[in-house]
Amino acid sequence: MVFADNRGPEVLIEHINTLRRERGAVILAHNYQRPEVQDVADIVGDSLAMAREAARVEAGVIVLCGVHFMAETAKLLNPDRPVLMPDPNAGCPMADMTMPRELAEAKRRYPDAQVVAYVNSTAAVKAMADICCTSANAVKVVESLPADRPILFVPDASLGEYAAEVTGRDNVILWPGFCPTHHRILVEHIDARRREYPDAEVLVHPECTRDVREMADFVGSTSQIIRHVEESNAEAFIIGTELGVCHSIRKASPDKTVVQVSSLADCPNMKLTTLEKVAWSLEDLAYDVQVPADVADGARRAIERMLEVS
Repeated sequence: MVFADNRGPEVLIEHINTLRRERGAVILAHNYQRPEVQDVADIVGDSLAMAREAARVEAGVIVLCGVHFMAETAKLLNPDRPVLMPDPNAGCPMADMTMPRELAEAKRRYPDAQVVAYVNSTAAVKAMADICCTSANAVKVVESLPADRPILFVPDASLGEYAAEVTGRDNVILWPGFCPTHHRILVEHIDARRREYPDAEVLVHPECTRDVREMADFVGSTSQIIRHVEESNAEAFIIGTELGVCHSIRKASPDKTVVQVSSLADCPNMKLTTLEKVAWSLEDLAYDVQVPADVADGARRAIERMLEVS
């Protein structure tokens, strides 16, 4: 790189902008990314927003600032365009909690079950699913499926449990997967914040455990939490999700008080992407994400079916 002389982020951002124009690139960033990465992106959103934008974006190159399953999803929807991931080591522990062999065994055990795969899963798992979902549309996806057939929900048990509660479905089979970051948010964290901010609304993500969800004034996806803060008459909010969202909320609602529920709600994989890595990615067109041909068609169908329901 050419920035070893520490000339500051402005020069680096200018370099990224130059490369973006030269490459005809668009930068997508998840709300859990570092603030400076969100600020340099063309589009910032949650998993559903990123999937939608990846499906309709017009650019020669896509730079995906997120984790691996998100880059795979963008590649599935853009098979003929490079999808670059600035740090290929940015994975998702939850996605790794469901392997194709394990899912195949579960499908044999529950032959009548409809498989709903949370987008936080590998392309190989998505290819074995009937439909995908995100935290923003999990309830709608579950509602769209025949009620007389069980649902095998992978890999996030907390989100699957939440969708079953909201829809009243008693035939949802939960996979024993979870998000380590959201499960680090505890009841005592909310109690402590409420003592500091007694008038604040508590907003939590459905990936949180049930006892945490039951303490919330609002349960929703990243985008739904951001929108709720914008539309609410409350002045202060305790945010029970990955702390990168607080930057997005403060930009959208600068006059509101935004409180992180806990410093533990920090996804280390999401923070692997830096401005330097975005620049390197654009310079070298690295790292180009590929999805094996033998899984791409099935995974793409599951994602497209989700987008149709949404």
